[in-house]
Order: sequence, then structure tokens, then C-alpha cells
Amino acid sequence: MTVNLWADAGHARDYLEHRRLIPHRDEGYAALLEFVPAAAPRVLDLGTGDGHVLAMVRDVRTVDAGVAVDFSDEMLGRARARFADAPVVTVVAHDLDDSLPADLGVFDVVVSAYAIHHLAHERKRALYAEVRDHLAPGGVFCNLDHVASPTPTLHAAFLAALSCADDDPSNQLLDVETQLRWLRELGYQEVDCHWKWRELALLAGRRAA
Repeated sequence: MTVNLWADAGHARDYLEHRRLIPHRDEGYAALLEFVPAAAPRVLDLGTGDGHVLAMVRDVRTVDAGVAVDFSDEMLGRARARFADAPVVTVVAHDLDDSLPADLGVFDVVVSAYAIHHLAHERKRALYAEVRDHLAPGGVFCNLDHVASPTPTLHAAFLAALSCADDDPSNQLLDVETQLRWLRELGYQEVDCHWKWRELALLAGRRAA
């Protein structure tokens, strides 16, 4: 049975308290920012959490409007507080297990960080297609996420590197190669894994111009 602990406020708070301890986390964020163009008028952040990634993008890029999507009440509350003085940012309650709302609009950049790996594999692929449809021609999709190791030994080594005894039961990890293939099949261009440390990886592609 699929388990998703992220609806629990305590689970969300525990992650926010300890995320700074994740090795190489800031390297992954820096790699993501490399692929966000200097001018990104409209940015969509999927699984925004407390809005950390969207805030980073707004700090270093020209963003006219941002939409932050999450389903956790705890995370939504924190995101709304973070962007309370930023009227150009809209925080939207939506579960990524469901299709993206058709009225979200069109975006120059779609980002996601450590969220999509909680979805069932068939939903991941469907979401990638929906993201493509919400991208403007030439728009960029950056997914910094938790991916599957190719062997159980490497997975155990990853958990050890995090000083973590057990997997999060919410995780539904998938290998990099399958996800890159899906992006290419869906028509994304310039698809690649641009950064990786063990099970953390940045996958990115661009909608055809």
C-alpha cells in the first residue's frame, strides 16, 4: 500500500528542521539555478514546501510572477508566510497525485525540488507531460530530485551517507535513465542529468522553441 507521510505536519516540520544536514544539498540547488535563465518572467514551483527554491530563484533571477504549489497544510502555511510581502507570488493548494489545474497558465520555467519522487511512476510520467504543456516555447523544466540507485548496495551506502537507518515510506524512487528517456519521448530537448550525488540528481529539459 502506498504511504504518503507528507500530509502529516510533524513529518513536514521534521524535514524542514533537518534538511540543512543533507550532504551536497546546496550544490544541487546551485546546479538548478544554472539552468534558470536570467529573465524568467513566470516561474512555477511544484512541491514548493516552504517556498525555499522559488525564493532562491527570485533572489537571483528576474521573475515577474511565481506560482508555488503544494498539498501539505504545514508547508502551505509556511510558503504563504514567506511570500506574504510578495504579491507577485501565488500559493496554490494542489496534490501532485492529481492532474495539474488547466488554469495554472503558461510558464517560462518550471522547477521542482525533492517532491516528484513521492509520486507513483505512471503519475511521474503523466506529470512530465503536463509540465511540458504548461511551458512556453523554449521554456525550461528543472527537476532536482531523489532517484533510485542502480543496486541495493549503492542504496545502502546512500542511506549511510545520510546517517539514515530506514527509507521514508513515502518514497517511490525511479532510476535516472528511465526518467531521461521519458522526457525525450515527451518531446523535451537538451535533456540530461546535469548534476548527481549518489541518489540526488538534477534532471532538466527544454520545450521545443
